[in-house]
Amino acid sequence: MVRLLIHAPTEAALNRAHRNLANLLVTDPQAEVELVVNGDAVRAALEKPVPASMPYLVLCENSLTRAGLGKPEGTRTTPAAIVHVAQRQTQGWSYFRS
Repeated sequence: MVRLLIHAPTEAALNRAHRNLANLLVTDPQAEVELVVNGDAVRAALEKPVPASMPYLVLCENSLTRAGLGKPEGTRTTPAAIVHVAQRQTQGWSYFRS
C-alpha cells in the first residue's frame, strides 16, 4: 500500500501538490496520502482552497501563527510540519516535495 506525504512550502509547490495528489489518487485510489503545507503556502491553501484536496490537507500551526492566521475550523493541523514529516517517515511513509 502506498503511504505518501506530499510537502508544499510555497504557493507554487502547493499548486503542483494539488495536481500530484489528484494524479496519485486516480492511479491508486487506496493510497494513504497527506498534503502537508507550511511556510508561504498556508495562506494560499486557505485563500484558494481546492475542495478535492481538503480531506488530505494538514496545515502547520507554526506557519499559521507566523502568517497571523488562526487554526481554521474543519482543517487538520500539526504543531510543526517538520516534526509531522519526520514522524510519518519513521512510520514508513514516503516523502515527496512538490
